[in-house]
Amino acid sequence: MRAVVLREPGPVENLELTDLPLPEAKPGWVRIAVRAFGLNRSELHTRLGLADGVTFPRVPGIEAVGIVDAAPDGDFEPGQQVATMMGGMGRTFDGGYAEYTLVPREQVIPFRSDLPWEVLGQVPETLQTAYGSLTTGLDLNAGQTLLIRGGTSALGFATATLARDLGATVFATTRRRDRLETLAAHGVEHPLLDDGDVAAQVRKIVPDGVDAALELVGTPTLPDTLAATRVHGTVCFTGMLSNEWTIKNFYPIGYLPAGVRLTAYGGEADDLPASVLQRYLDRIADGGVSLGPARVYPMEAIRQAHDDLEHNRTAGKLVVLTGRVEGAAP
Repeated sequence: MRAVVLREPGPVENLELTDLPLPEAKPGWVRIAVRAFGLNRSELHTRLGLADGVTFPRVPGIEAVGIVDAAPDGDFEPGQQVATMMGGMGRTFDGGYAEYTLVPREQVIPFRSDLPWEVLGQVPETLQTAYGSLTTGLDLNAGQTLLIRGGTSALGFATATLARDLGATVFATTRRRDRLETLAAHGVEHPLLDDGDVAAQVRKIVPDGVDAALELVGTPTLPDTLAATRVHGTVCFTGMLSNEWTIKNFYPIGYLPAGVRLTAYGGEADDLPASVLQRYLDRIADGGVSLGPARVYPMEAIRQAHDDLEHNRTAGKLVVLTGRVEGAAP
């Protein structure tokens, strides 16, 4: 099978599209014929050497969609559509950047959909994280206000979709003025240009601050996000687009505004119920919702895709299709 191997941390040139033996099916695991996989910041951290617990060489990729190729336990049918994510994928065992991946049975989620694979590849990890951030991380309710820092990321778009579907009013930030219209077109009621003082912009609209905020940029913007949130409101730290996730000399009383709650979220496959995945796939199919824009690449362009991810060249999700491109170099 073809697979992308990261020999060691470093530049995009360390990602090599090569041939590997087909992983051997075994009890308790499911072999999936991968049709598409999404790119995530986690894989960028792995490539840059910022992730703990990763052994090399390694096939990266914390998610994939495809069809069941082999399931020794007999609880999945060959050809059945499935999604998989997390659980050590691409870190402690080979992940989704391949034509086949072997994953523990408990992190396989079945679904049925006629959506094209490039759309399906956009969904699993992004939906899981957006859903978990809004439910477990923020306990967001209809009628509340939500601020999303990093609104034009794949997770930002997806969270805006789910929040509006819930009945919340959404504020979302971008550092690029030309992307404000993109946020508005996605249904964000209050697109905000990140000028370093988003809290002031928010409080001009809601003087007491927003009810909830999702921090996707990281620790550099966290104080501003906290300042934009009302007393007894909640900020959930979920993403690190800045690649910065620690706070030096953290003194809670001096750092946290009085009465503002700070939580965090990071989920696994079982945090996305199959019923939730199916519901949103069906709603995407009937045009009821969109998780935002996506850019699609062939496997042969994995280095370009990673470079685009690293330098934030595209808005929304980056998706790779595993099908061969005729005439492309390996």
